[in-house]
Amino acid sequence: MKLHEMKPLQASQKRNRVGRGPGSGNGKTSGRGQKGQKARSGGGVRLGFEGGQTPLARRLPKRGFTNFNRVEYAIVNVEALNQFEDGTEITAALLLDKRVIRKELGGLKVLGNGELTKKLTVKATKFSASAKEAIEKAGGTAEEI
Repeated sequence: MKLHEMKPLQASQKRNRVGRGPGSGNGKTSGRGQKGQKARSGGGVRLGFEGGQTPLARRLPKRGFTNFNRVEYAIVNVEALNQFEDGTEITAALLLDKRVIRKELGGLKVLGNGELTKKLTVKATKFSASAKEAIEKAGGTAEEI
């Protein structure tokens, strides 16, 4: 290492020690100001507290719900199936193995975005009309499980 190749050390921030005299700039009240709730030990207010005024979260009405019957599908477009060889049987397990989809969720849904050039047998829970048409146009079959 030569003198011109040396780099300065990374400056490290020194911990601010509060309540250590007036010379530090954070003596006496330790940066907490004068009296009051925030100056006291364990002081401060909970999240959403507005000084006793009814908080915004309670002033606004409740709205909507979570539909517990909703089924979420792993989605794949037909253009993503072009990476497989002709005659391959496409299943959710195969797509998961090849990392085309990340999770199996409630089943596999094939959408018709893009163009399919391979003749494939696709087994899925659901197909969009355009996806089914694209698969059959390419000479393959779309089977709903």
